[in-house]
Amino acid sequence: MRFQKPLVVLFVLLISGFGLHAQLLDKEDESRLYAETKQVNQFFRRFNGEENEKGDRYYPKDKQYRSEKLRKKYIGMLFDASNNNIGGDLKVQFAKDVLESAPPAVLEFHGGSWFAEVNTTFTLNGKSETVTLFMEIEKAQVGSKWVISRAHADVFDPYFIRDTTRVGRFMHPMSHELDFMNLRKAFNYTDSIAQFSVRRFRPDHLTLLFYEVKRGNMKFKTVESVKFHFFQVKGWYFEISEFNRSGYNTGWLISNLVKLNNDQERKILQRYLYYEGR
Repeated sequence: MRFQKPLVVLFVLLISGFGLHAQLLDKEDESRLYAETKQVNQFFRRFNGEENEKGDRYYPKDKQYRSEKLRKKYIGMLFDASNNNIGGDLKVQFAKDVLESAPPAVLEFHGGSWFAEVNTTFTLNGKSETVTLFMEIEKAQVGSKWVISRAHADVFDPYFIRDTTRVGRFMHPMSHELDFMNLRKAFNYTDSIAQFSVRRFRPDHLTLLFYEVKRGNMKFKTVESVKFHFFQVKGWYFEISEFNRSGYNTGWLISNLVKLNNDQERKILQRYLYYEGR
């Protein structure tokens, strides 16, 4: 069977077009792959200017290692572009403080002042409960390891309700003359036992979590989400979260940014993040 010449030409053009289209798609996919910050460690390297766009590492002997030009480019790419709550002026000020401090600010994996917030699901007596675990890097005998530093679970909160709007229950100041025998009465008020604690008492949800797990009442089910909180840049706090979406602005990106004017603001924010000031 012989093809007519116009049909042959059309067939060749179509094949060439498909090939060109495939090449363009490949290049687009490749560019998107380069733009995506796929790992948290890669976020560190890009923030510090320690790799190129293809993910190849730079080392101290390399000319581009931590160059200001490279870092300025990367820092602009490391924000969640869909977040309108982070203003352009704030981003510019942040980048300026990072790059123009002496020495320029870099993120250190073992530098402390950063931690993970891991939202998980446990079952307590068969019922699903949300538990937030806070984790940080700790030195080990060999290298380092992630450890759980704090926890918060709404299911534990009712155990520690303390009514501060009225006097409530208390132990008489002369209780010592009775050898504190009225402790029996205090511990009978199981719904308000926290009112007999010192004012500075703060419940430790991590201890409760370990206790319930040890007793077999609470069982780990799954991890729902993860994000990281950073206080390593002086005068700033930022959060990174993972975004799985199409386009170039994807992967681990800065999802929150706050300018801190003093140590007091830093402490207040840290307490809030740990559910201690809510």
